[in-house]
Amino acid sequence: MFQRVREIIAEQLGVDDVDSIERSTSLMNDLEADSLDAVEIIMAIEDEFGVEIPDEEAENFKNIGDIVDFVESNK
Repeated sequence: MFQRVREIIAEQLGVDDVDSIERSTSLMNDLEADSLDAVEIIMAIEDEFGVEIPDEEAENFKNIGDIVDFVESNK
């Protein structure tokens, strides 16, 4: 699950070194994603895993681990 989420994020943001993305990595602070990037990443993850991530939940994500935990809990 984490590996696939990491690949989606790398693809969306054009990150060459997928291994540099860890559970503790912040989309905004570490990967310099803007709000549009974040929305596109959330949509891609929703499509990939067949889950719906409410905006209120997405706003609370602090790092990649939070996203993975949410998807695992709601799949």
